[in-house]
Amino acid sequence: MPSVLIVDDEPNIRRMVGALLSAEGYDVRDAADGVTGLALAETAEPDVALIDLMMPGSLDGLGLLEKLRERRPDVPVVMMSGRAALTDAVRATKLGAFTFLEKPLTPEGVLLALASAFELRQARRAAAALREDLGISGEMIGDSPVMKDVRALLARVGPSEARVLITGESGTGKELAAAALHLASPRRDRPFVRVNCAAIPRDLVESEMFGHERGAFTGATDRRIGRFELAHTGTLFLDEVGDLGAEAQAKLLRAIEAREIERVGGGKPIKVDVRILAATNKDLARAVADGAFREDLFFRLNVIPIHLPPLRDRPGDLPALVRHFSARHRTRTGRPLVSWRDDALAALSAYHWPGNVRELANVVERLAILHAGSEVGARDVQQVVPAVAVDAGAVVGKADGNGSGTIPGEGLPLSDALDAYERRLISAALAQADGNVAEAARRLQTDRPNLYRRMRRLGLSSTAGTLGDEM
Repeated sequence: MPSVLIVDDEPNIRRMVGALLSAEGYDVRDAADGVTGLALAETAEPDVALIDLMMPGSLDGLGLLEKLRERRPDVPVVMMSGRAALTDAVRATKLGAFTFLEKPLTPEGVLLALASAFELRQARRAAAALREDLGISGEMIGDSPVMKDVRALLARVGPSEARVLITGESGTGKELAAAALHLASPRRDRPFVRVNCAAIPRDLVESEMFGHERGAFTGATDRRIGRFELAHTGTLFLDEVGDLGAEAQAKLLRAIEAREIERVGGGKPIKVDVRILAATNKDLARAVADGAFREDLFFRLNVIPIHLPPLRDRPGDLPALVRHFSARHRTRTGRPLVSWRDDALAALSAYHWPGNVRELANVVERLAILHAGSEVGARDVQQVVPAVAVDAGAVVGKADGNGSGTIPGEGLPLSDALDAYERRLISAALAQADGNVAEAARRLQTDRPNLYRRMRRLGLSSTAGTLGDEM
């Protein structure tokens, strides 16, 4: 049954409203002050909170509302008061109150407000489940010291409006970190819009970002709303921002500074309210020094820098990540869960993971498909990660870029070893490019038709790098 927390210093209100809600099937708890109410909410999260605006003590209604928005952001809060001014109602709404009830309360008003708030609660739960399915839940897996520091920083920065520059190698979870910042912010229920700056052709960047009017250029048969407008009141995530050209950088800087954009072919400025998060796997400071990236734009984006470590720098997190991806695959597909032997986890830990967590997610899903309902050992891992060799029960990472001098595919015929090495390189490039073959070809310094030919010969598909998300 839905649960309601009533926080009011008047015993009669708590008693009468509690009796009304209990008769309607709600599970009711109550508190006489804000401090007690906050403790109850933290002990067992309610579905809806009904809070009096004016209460004695160190934590009044607005203070409790603010605390709940920080610590229990999914809980809709209904405020009530008999002596509130319009400014109090406005402030409560700005702090995130779902609605405001004036005393004396009526049974119909209370029940209608709580029913609507409970619908919002259910919608938020459904949205959270959908975000999890889409891989943008914001959940950062791992208890290594470096990941604890990252999570703590995300929690501190998320509720602010500060622009954040997220750096790290491809596949480390930059989009996931951006989603975590959005979900921790007051904009959590507003749009989260992602732009892959590396995937937009340079002559279409302005149209993609700011939109265009009908007839603005050849082929513009309809008005297009750009990403800035789509993200209005929400968060705009500029992934791979370091790949923007000089002209696009200048226009992005103007949009950030002026808080307005103009559609291509339109002469009317449009005000936009967006929080900008950016990410890159490039060294933007070096790009600034080399003249490839605008210094003023770098400073605008780099208000709060957050660096995500590569997987090889937190090997202790790998078992938790493997089990997380394995359980998620079971949830998505309904296929039986695989079990992971210690030697399989050791084999995975020995690998260098050039594609980082994204590559790990891909490998785990492949193994989960191939060995559904059974046990995965080190030799099973070797079948999908040829760079891992198994020798008399010992697991050794091969060709991991650490200068060990070992040979990938050692012990295989030369043609098979070369195929295994080529398959690993292409799989890693696809993983780093989110399955985008054109981007993978760029990373491998070859053309797309040649890469497609090699993929067909090796039995690879473009989904090889996109079976799982980053973390």
